[in-house]
Amino acid sequence: MENYNDIYLLVGGNLNNTISKFTAVFQAIESQIGKIIQQSNFYESEPWGFQSQHSFINIALHVRTQLNPFDSIKKNQQIEQKFGRERNTSVTYQDRSVDIDIIFYNNLIINTEELIIPHPLVIERMFVLQPLAEIAHSYIHPVLHKSVTQLINECPDQSLVKIINL
Repeated sequence: MENYNDIYLLVGGNLNNTISKFTAVFQAIESQIGKIIQQSNFYESEPWGFQSQHSFINIALHVRTQLNPFDSIKKNQQIEQKFGRERNTSVTYQDRSVDIDIIFYNNLIINTEELIIPHPLVIERMFVLQPLAEIAHSYIHPVLHKSVTQLINECPDQSLVKIINL
């Protein structure tokens, strides 16, 4: 029997937000990373950490993969690049076509230069927590030992995140 890993991804972007773009991104994730088990609705939010005229669209995915976390992040970055993501070398945030973040990977805790899991800013970002709660409200954060629902209730970010139809 093959080993599978449960990975929670946040897929987002604020440039060229169309259903066709996200459909193609999901197809790339399924062909290169693993099967999408669950998908949240599309959520719209204002940019976080910088000013932009373009709203972000974010979707949480539960993916079952055979890849290890380091291969997963490499595949994420390859998919991002395919869809026009240009990595910013400065410390500031910027507009982007596609961003694919690993939020949780099984119950692993990883802290290397290349990869940090759980995602270090998940507890500060309502635009991550709300879509994630839709598909994994009772998931327990492996470091904080709190459910996603508890993290929402404690989140300092009270920005508006709303479900939309693309």
